[in-house]
Amino acid sequence: MTQTLTTKVLIIGAGTGGYVAGIRCGQLGLDTVLVDGGDGLGGTCLNVGCIPSKAIIHAASKFETVAKAAAGGTLGITASKPAIDLAQTTAWKDGIVKKLNAGVAGLLKKAKVKVINGWATFSDAKTCTVKTADGDIVISAEHVILATGSEPVELPFLPFGGDVISSTEALSLDKVPAKLVVVGGGYIGLELGIAFRKLGAEVAIVEMADRLLPLYDKALTDPVQKWLEKHGVELHLGAKAGSFEKGQLNITTKDGAALKLKADKVLVTVGRRPRTKGWGLENMGVAMAGPFVKIDDRCATSMRNVWAVGDLTGEPMLAHKGSAQGEIVAEIIAGHDKRFDPVTIAAVCFTEPEIVSAGLGPQDVEGRDDVITAVFPLMAIGRALALEAGDDGGFVRVLASKTDHRLLGLQAVGQHVSELSNSFAQMLEMGAVLEDVAGTIHVHPTMGEAFHEASLRALGHAIHI
Repeated sequence: MTQTLTTKVLIIGAGTGGYVAGIRCGQLGLDTVLVDGGDGLGGTCLNVGCIPSKAIIHAASKFETVAKAAAGGTLGITASKPAIDLAQTTAWKDGIVKKLNAGVAGLLKKAKVKVINGWATFSDAKTCTVKTADGDIVISAEHVILATGSEPVELPFLPFGGDVISSTEALSLDKVPAKLVVVGGGYIGLELGIAFRKLGAEVAIVEMADRLLPLYDKALTDPVQKWLEKHGVELHLGAKAGSFEKGQLNITTKDGAALKLKADKVLVTVGRRPRTKGWGLENMGVAMAGPFVKIDDRCATSMRNVWAVGDLTGEPMLAHKGSAQGEIVAEIIAGHDKRFDPVTIAAVCFTEPEIVSAGLGPQDVEGRDDVITAVFPLMAIGRALALEAGDDGGFVRVLASKTDHRLLGLQAVGQHVSELSNSFAQMLEMGAVLEDVAGTIHVHPTMGEAFHEASLRALGHAIHI
């Protein structure tokens, strides 16, 4: 039996863009239906992305600390050789995800959002049929918010299945693979590759570009590459992956030589693509921008009262961008005058060490003589040394205008620098100048002092260097 439902707002996708939009719509008194047909409430980020990966990364770092203590001691601490039961670690990770799932469900319920579990298919821009366990529901809405997210890119010669896995399967392994080959040297592959190396796997990375994390400048990525080399991670840069047969991955090296890499698991992380197929997007009449849904600065598509947020709308494909867009769209539908026009969206790589970037980088200002660039090393920060975070080549970098000292870009690499990302974004969003940072009394001892000192250095009078 087919049910029919009419609502003010229909949201497709319960990821960080969709569920935040739903909660905000509910807070604003809008009759809202949220259809979840993907990974579960919280989407990729909460279920098979940001949260579980950081949980595994945290567990791997704990394991590495004990392993160091067992291998001769660290900080005066000694320990017995550790063992890892990855099935238990995965179960702990799943418990975190379950708790957060329940939290999101509770928030949606409190906001009086009706959640429907099922797969939606649109017949036109404002009407879809949702297939649920209890039958079909035809939903028509005045406003539609598309928040379908993204999915891992599959290579035709390395289809997912068996021992060829995506990040989703990597986060649910029940044992550490003896040999792991990662195809793709972007942030997802490196985060997981580093975590499994810490857990004891032999790791090789195959990357088509000539260096890792090619979207970041070399100064930021060098400390990561040094960590990989120091810890015995096999790097094949400028190399192309081929087929996987009989436990061996075929690759072609930068020099054109054919190699076979033994692998218990091959983790393919060559990027993500917007989830645009299988739910009737082609029937909605919205304009596209390449593979993404085209939107304006209100997150409006070319079809009236159809909106799109998150990974579906293009780079950067980051959870916090989707959340911000979802909140803004809800407020626009409620009659508020809003625009999505951020000065910056900070990005973090949870590698070893971590990388943060916000605003312009050196590659963006190359050749300009109106920009001040100042770098302050973490090895001159007491808190960094006390956290063993000052000896890996880490630094904070400030780019600012020579004429008015306006901050243009902020970057950092080093252990724990992800915690600087919000300060970076806030200062750029406020339009701060170097004197604003220099005039803010930074707490001692903290990692944030490096931001203060880098700004002082840009002004020509750093204290601790």
